[in-house]
This record gives sequence, C-alpha cells and structure tokens, in this order.
Amino acid sequence: MKKIGLSLLLLLSVTIGYGQRTYDEFFLEAMIQRQKGNNDAAFDLLRHCLEINPDAPEAWYFLGQYYNALKNTDKSLEYIKKAASLDPDNETYMETLAQAYIRQQDFEAAIPVVEKIYARDKEREDLLEMLFQLYQQVDDLDNAVKVLDRIEAIDGKSERLSMAKSEIYTRQGNKKAAIAEIKALSEKYPNDFNYLALYGETLMMNGQLKKALKVYNKILKEEPDNNRVLMSLRTYHQALNHSEIADSLTERVLLNKNATMEEKIHLLRQEISASENAGGDSTRVLQLFDKILKQPQTDENMAILCASYMNIKKMPKDSIGKVLEKALAIAPDNSSARLQLIGYAWEADDMERVISLCQDARQYNPDEMAFYYYQGVAFYRRDSLDAALSAFKNGIDVIKEDSDPAIVSDFYAVMGDILHQKGMVKESYEAYDSCLQWKDDNMGCLNNYAYFLSEAGEQLNKAEQMSFKTIKAEPKNATYLDTYAWILYMLGRYSEAHIYIEQALQNLDENQDNSVIKEHADKIKQKIDRQ
Repeated sequence: MKKIGLSLLLLLSVTIGYGQRTYDEFFLEAMIQRQKGNNDAAFDLLRHCLEINPDAPEAWYFLGQYYNALKNTDKSLEYIKKAASLDPDNETYMETLAQAYIRQQDFEAAIPVVEKIYARDKEREDLLEMLFQLYQQVDDLDNAVKVLDRIEAIDGKSERLSMAKSEIYTRQGNKKAAIAEIKALSEKYPNDFNYLALYGETLMMNGQLKKALKVYNKILKEEPDNNRVLMSLRTYHQALNHSEIADSLTERVLLNKNATMEEKIHLLRQEISASENAGGDSTRVLQLFDKILKQPQTDENMAILCASYMNIKKMPKDSIGKVLEKALAIAPDNSSARLQLIGYAWEADDMERVISLCQDARQYNPDEMAFYYYQGVAFYRRDSLDAALSAFKNGIDVIKEDSDPAIVSDFYAVMGDILHQKGMVKESYEAYDSCLQWKDDNMGCLNNYAYFLSEAGEQLNKAEQMSFKTIKAEPKNATYLDTYAWILYMLGRYSEAHIYIEQALQNLDENQDNSVIKEHADKIKQKIDRQ
C-alpha cells in the first residue's frame, strides 16, 4: 500500500509540474504578443491560460484590462475582482479594482478596497486624500473627518485641513465644532494674523457677528492694512447696505500696499459690475482708477484695465491715450497698448507719432511684424520712400508661417508699390507675387499689379485676369473699372473697354483726382469714334 501511495503522489507531482510549465509557456507567449501589439492573439492565449489554471490571478487581471479596452466594463470589473480575490496582497490588482469601482461610481465598494491598500502601505498619503473624497461622495461625513484627522496626524494642523473639517461641521449643522476647529488653528499659530482672520470669518459665517468684529478689531489694531480683514469687513457692511462704510473700505483695499494686484483687479471688476447694474455712471469707478494710478505701480495691468473700461464707456481717445502711456512707461514691451496708441495716431493722421511709436516698439518687440508694417506705411504716406522700404525689408525677416496672412499680404503689396515708384520694376513684381501667395484676393495689389503690367504692355492676359477679379469683387469701384477698361483697350477690345470706362465714369468719387480716368475715357472714345 505504501508503494502504491508513493507512486500516485509522484505521478500527481509530475502532472502538476507539467501543467504549470504549460501555463507558464502560454502566459509568456501571451505577454510577448501583447508587447508586440498583437492583442487578439494575446487575448486568446490568456483565455487558454485560464483553461489550464483557473486560479491564475495575472491571467484574470490582464483579461480584465482587455475587456476594459473593449468597453465591456461589467466583464472587466468581474475579472479584476477575481484577480484581486486570488491575490489580495497585489497592490496593482487592488488599485485597479478601486479605480474600476470609482469609474462606475460605486463609491461604497471602492472604500474598503482603498482602506485595505492603505492599511498595508501607510506611506501612501494620496490614498487618504482619495478616501476623504470617497467618504464625502457617500455622505459619510463622520468618516471624512476621521480621514482628515489621520492626515493631520501625519502632516500637522494646517489651514487646508482645518478649513475642510470646519466646512464639514458646517454642513452637518454643527456650528460649535466648525468654529472650534478654526479657533484651535488660530491658537496654534497665535502670531499669524491670517489664521486669526480666518477665525473671524468663521465666526461671521456662523452668525456670531459681535465676536467676529471683536477679532477683526484686534487684528486691525496691530495691522491696520490687513487686507483679508478689510475685505471681510467690506463684505459685511455691503450685506447690511452700509454703503458709505463699504465704499470707504473698498478704497482702503484698493490703495492698500498689502493687497495684491490680483485682489485689486478682482475688487475693481466687482465695482464696475455694480456700477453698470446701477445705471452705468462711471464717475466713481474713474475716481478709483485715478487714485490707484497715482500710486507707484508694479506692473501695467491696472492701467490696461482702466483703458479698457474707458474704451467701453467711450471716453475721449486722448484721455485713454494718457492711460496707455502710463502702461507703456511701466511695461514698454506691452505690444497691445502700443498698437492701440498707434491706432489713435493713425486716425489722427499723425504719421510722425506712428513712426516714433513703431521705432520704440522695434526695440522692445523686435519680432512683431505689425510694427514694421505700420512704420513702413507711415513713411510711405510721408513720401519717405527709402525709409519706408528699409522698414519693410527689415520686417521681412520676422515674417513666419503663422503670421497673419492679411497683414503679410498688405506688407508685400505696399512694398511692391514703393519699389515700382523707385523704378525697381522687376523687384516690385516679385513683391506683388509674394503678396498674392499670402492672399490671392488682395484687391489693391491685383489692381496695381495689373495696371502696371498694362502700362508696360507686358503679360496683358495675366493683367486682364487679375483685374477682372477686382471688378467682380467690387463692381462699383471706379479705379478698378478704369484699370480693367484700360487693359481691354491695350488688348484692342475697344467696345468692351468703352462699356467699362463708362461704368467707371458713373462711379467717380468727386473727392479724388479723376484726371487719369478721364484721360483714359477720352482715348477709348476716340478709338470707338474711328471704328
């Protein structure tokens, strides 16, 4: 009997060993196929692995991953659960299971899984943060507070943790505990008035106004410019419609050296909104801006906000310009402020001012093409052709693939006009070609290019095609109609030329010099009369 028993045991051992080797071979091949991206093959191999060994957690786990990729979330969860039950000490399986529960918003099921992971690895503070969120999701606020206590035991008391606990106590209706929590924080750091101010805010939020004001007065006695307290008092007096006191506190905050620029801008936006809701009287808001801007500024944001507000209120442009000048004095590289000033100078036909602003801009914003363009056009309008051409040539170097096609197109169009005036005909045509590559419907370029070709008697068919585009786009533009008529004349198509020159004469702008159009009309008429 003993010999038979020994033989059976030996046979069983060999069989098990053979089964494990077979499983290992199939699992290894599955992982190789997975690594190669042959997911169908890997999937089939893993399923065969489970046929060999139904208790292999890794096969369950990877199949669960595949089912998740196939959007079969129920099947995926089933397989991940199985893997975790077979190997509960595997942190990867347990974390994946917790994530699967969370994805399905089964927060109740996720909590014990995360608790088990944390119980084995107390270094994972991120798991406590996850538990805090999960307990809130299931409305288990008592345990949420206990998790915060666990974090506090590791990190120590902090504003974030005390605020979180106080908020939960408030949600539970436990005002006493909410206040006590923040009071304990302020007592732990008695020299930090921010915590004492937080205590005052908590008192106020929970209806203990007298105690809150007493705390605020204590802080202001030591720190008259404590911005947090001033803001809280402002909110308090606004709620009670104490307008004069609230307005006074608003000014104190806006002129407070301890207030950040972000706080001041946020407060001013509130004031602007309140002003607009009350009828839009800008007097008080502009007074506030004026007082603030008389103080030294650390950046240009306040001046920019003021200029934007003045724009909205349609204030005189010279007044807005003065504020933008302040912005540039603080931040000379602010291109948007400078472009706005250039726009004002352009409207006023002050080309000297445009040139000066652009020259400074090229020092602070050397890669901004617009400044070369406006300076070049300003020189051109002042008949300083060499200076204009120099500005444009310098600007070519800063044109990029993502530059604004409209500006680049005009850039080359004006450059072409200048080159033609200087007698550099070949170069002007190259500039026009570049212009049309960026924007093939630049009407001014098409018209000028076509006209100059016709004047030279060159490429008349190309000129006719370009000119036709302009009259199709603007059929009442006398200049474009004249160019097209003249090209038809040069092509010997006199009857057609006569039709279009008549249309040009009908659409003349009385404020322009129309001598060329009339001269063309006379020549075309003479040809028609001779026929």
